[in-house]
Amino acid sequence: MPEKPNIVFIFSDQHRGDTMGAAGNTAVITPNLDRIAAEGVHFTRCSTNSPLCMPARASMMTGLHVSQHGVWNNDLMADPKGQSHVRHIREAGYYTSLIGKTHLWIHGGRRKGTFAEHAKDMEPLLKDWGFDFVHELTGPIASFRHNSYYTDYLAEKGILDKHRDYLSGYIAAYMKGEVKPWEEPPCPLDPEDHLDAYTGRTAENWIRNYEGHKPFYLQVLFPGPHDPFDSPQKYRDMYNPREMPVGTMEEPGEPVPPYSRMVLRWSNLQEMTVEQKQRIRTFYYGKITLIDEYIGRIYQALKEKGMLDNTWIVYHSDHGEMLGDHRMSHKIVFYEEAVNIPCLFRPPAGIKGWKSAGLTDQLDVVASLLDIAGAKPLPGSESRSLVPQVSAGPGGPLSQTGKPAVFSEVYGFSMVRDERYKLVVQAETGRPVEMFDTVNDPRELRNLVKDPALEPVRRGLIDHHLKRLFERLEKGKYQVFREQTLEAQREGRGPRWAQGIDFFAEGED
Repeated sequence: MPEKPNIVFIFSDQHRGDTMGAAGNTAVITPNLDRIAAEGVHFTRCSTNSPLCMPARASMMTGLHVSQHGVWNNDLMADPKGQSHVRHIREAGYYTSLIGKTHLWIHGGRRKGTFAEHAKDMEPLLKDWGFDFVHELTGPIASFRHNSYYTDYLAEKGILDKHRDYLSGYIAAYMKGEVKPWEEPPCPLDPEDHLDAYTGRTAENWIRNYEGHKPFYLQVLFPGPHDPFDSPQKYRDMYNPREMPVGTMEEPGEPVPPYSRMVLRWSNLQEMTVEQKQRIRTFYYGKITLIDEYIGRIYQALKEKGMLDNTWIVYHSDHGEMLGDHRMSHKIVFYEEAVNIPCLFRPPAGIKGWKSAGLTDQLDVVASLLDIAGAKPLPGSESRSLVPQVSAGPGGPLSQTGKPAVFSEVYGFSMVRDERYKLVVQAETGRPVEMFDTVNDPRELRNLVKDPALEPVRRGLIDHHLKRLFERLEKGKYQVFREQTLEAQREGRGPRWAQGIDFFAEGED
């Protein structure tokens, strides 16, 4: 057995932090995630560093804020030859592997050097990031455009056309703005042929077949529960819509910032009823339960291989999902539904589980993975390892201590939150656009950005915290993002939901 512990880093796509039994949600069925939480530490107030796939994943790889790495949206890529926590872990003596969706390259893009007819075309890029073994997949929507090991599997079974016919209907309705998420049909494939089932089974088999002499760092990157919420009927039948939590039906309060206006447009949920919203949740919860089942199979594979007592299991996600709250779907906003994400650390052999409510973020997860591996820290990373807290236990002096503030950034906007307030500013100008008192207004219904009584609070958040981001802003990369966005708007390219919205206004909207 290797002297250093193995690391299994399970990373899903679009799993909001309140949708686990361990988070107090009695409606969702997640026995295996709950077991990991019961044998480890659940960091309940973990924030994504970006409520969007590629920016969040670039932060996860580099240990840097969006302001630093410059991936402000899904049409930009981080430098695979830049700093990488995976490369540092490999240099510390680990065999590094990935199975699933990295989204470190532009899905559907035909910009020079980014388009892949097959996901394995991107293997050299992922090797640059530091992976020894690569089994790269795409997300469910991108599997309509890109081939991968998953579509190869479907083709061999003669069911690829069935999968793509299903997706073509979803994509056509979505692009026309006609999609009704509460009417989304279930996956037409057998449950074991679902993309997330394929991902989990491949990871389970990889563990069972691993015979290397090095400790391994395995990333299991589930493409779900990202939309479409194509949960197989078997998993939908586990839920009763009437038992689903309703959440927040109110639309955002004025003034509505540009990113929220965009998300409201594409969501098109103004007429959604409570019953329809509850039905959407059964579809989403079904995908989470499917993923949870395969997490249990990964856990069992480790146990049967005799590895469980020498393996850290970490569960995390890139960002959350609005799921109809504030009449929004998807993400790219700074409400807790999109920003708060699961963060579970189970050390080798497990412990009696406990919770930490200190503020933490994805960068801390990166620092923790490096700490576990005995690897070098990443330069310029504003992060701290959570391992000392896990080791000290619930009675440790810092068990409930977190960062004084955490950040999240997307589409040219930067959010800071401390123990009470959440403030969003335009990243280049520092102009405030959104503010919530998360203690007195936990559902974030009142935008206090224009409240004159809170000007000292806004100033303090900027001077004490956001100023660090302003100083680190990679202006050249920001200008690339800005020009790309403005050019797409001028030429009528890109999502129509963003047309006419000024993300770069210097004064009042």
